Amino acid sequence: MDETTGILTDETIIKASNQHCIDQGIDPEQPPVFAKGYSTDELGAQLSAYSEVIEVIEFFVKKFLSSVKGNPILVTISDDAGYLLAFQGDATIIDLVGQVGIKEGVQMNKEVGTNSIALALEYQRPFQLTGRDHFHHILHHLVCCTAPFYKENGQEILGTISFMADIDVAHPHLLPLLCTMADSIEREILLRRGNSQLQLLNRILLETNYLGVIITDQFGTVVNINENGLAMLHLGGEHQDSVVGTSVFEIRNVGAYFQHVIIHHVACAGLEVIQEKNGLFEHYMLDVLPVYDANGYLARVIGSLRNITEMKRTEEVLRNTEKLVVAGQLAMSIAHEIRNPLTTVKGMLQLANKDSRLLHYDLIMSEVERMNLIVSEFLILGKPQAAHYMTEQCSTILLEVLNIFAIQVEMNNIVLNTKIHYDAEIECDRNQIKQIFLNILRNSMEALPFGGSITVTLDVKDEFQVITFTDNGEGMNKEILEKLGEPFHTTRGDGNGLGFMIVKKIVTAHRGYVAIASEEGVGTAVTIYLPMAHSYHK
Repeated sequence: MDETTGILTDETIIKASNQHCIDQGIDPEQPPVFAKGYSTDELGAQLSAYSEVIEVIEFFVKKFLSSVKGNPILVTISDDAGYLLAFQGDATIIDLVGQVGIKEGVQMNKEVGTNSIALALEYQRPFQLTGRDHFHHILHHLVCCTAPFYKENGQEILGTISFMADIDVAHPHLLPLLCTMADSIEREILLRRGNSQLQLLNRILLETNYLGVIITDQFGTVVNINENGLAMLHLGGEHQDSVVGTSVFEIRNVGAYFQHVIIHHVACAGLEVIQEKNGLFEHYMLDVLPVYDANGYLARVIGSLRNITEMKRTEEVLRNTEKLVVAGQLAMSIAHEIRNPLTTVKGMLQLANKDSRLLHYDLIMSEVERMNLIVSEFLILGKPQAAHYMTEQCSTILLEVLNIFAIQVEMNNIVLNTKIHYDAEIECDRNQIKQIFLNILRNSMEALPFGGSITVTLDVKDEFQVITFTDNGEGMNKEILEKLGEPFHTTRGDGNGLGFMIVKKIVTAHRGYVAIASEEGVGTAVTIYLPMAHSYHK
């Protein structure tokens, strides 16, 4: 021990190790005895685990050995427990050490005699044994030096690398060269694993099912883009290889954001990008983030696109729902403020008409009735109606409505066809079902101002009674279809946009749904699906 520093010197450690060998009864005149070693399977497993480390070390070793040609040097690699994994270098020395039992799989520990690998692992620092430092006489003509190399955390030893050479030709700076090589090995392993993690991250990003990913270098040149990214940016007609290597600044809608990140080194997150495709608008959420290397320099810029079109549509539905709430609140006010005076006006007009024939009485009463109808429809929206559900035959309700409607159809030069393929019982409020049938038939008739035909079909599909109303009228375009059912949206001058909304409200209350198809100049088909009575309570 150095008395000034209190640190054990190499000489003290080597002397203590040789004394330990004497105490254990090890014969220095005999070759070392290796009590511990890996089995063939264990060695194979450890070689697989250390494959990347061995590959890195072999790269440096080959460069080193090529620079010292003619000097018989052996290089060994061990794991963190001192088990030898691989040999490189002079074949003569490999054969020589093999004769004394030093081969792949054996453990170099203190019990086999004083050796640099065991000492380097125990004291966690480089060690060199020269000639008689070795306990066994057979090794006195060798110089052995070992340097440990560490894991990514810099604290735990990953393994060792050792040089073994004849004492007569050994270079005096062999240990410093070995330490320099160990440092280079650590940096290379760290770099490789960092690159491996980056490649894994890239692969995860690029292979994700729902993100469009585009990756550029620090200058904005595209280095990778996945299939989702090509599709979302409408680059589907181009192959990935034709986009890689081009400037991201030329890609519409996203290039400017990449440029901002590269120039200002500030992330752009939560940006909404709108792309038009076949007349439809698609909405995407864009995040563009800078990625820096270990030295703090910009290395990559990663942009990710997420489709939020459905979310935007949901927001639109919520806005419509808010309109419904307002309409419902308005309905209650109208019911209280208008219904009673309207009834009084109607009664007074009827009483006045008895005493003397009023001029334009029929027209006035018609308008009063229309006002009353609007108020009634508001009431349905604003206040839940007490429904009286009973098991009813669907065809019975439908035929009752068609009989009422037959006179209006005939007056408007419309042919009404009825096809009952399969009739079923439904659990319903018959008055509400009548109302939806009347609303749909009225809409069909208004789509036929110059006459035409309406076909009503009754059938069954997947536990539903299916009622389809088809007309060959004016039809509707896509824009009108999308807004169908919104309050106060109507194409009729005297309409209020509440009729179809009420239809959907009643059908939904009956656990059914509505489907509508229309084409301008061809006609419209409205299909009502109502669950059959025997499946209603399932």
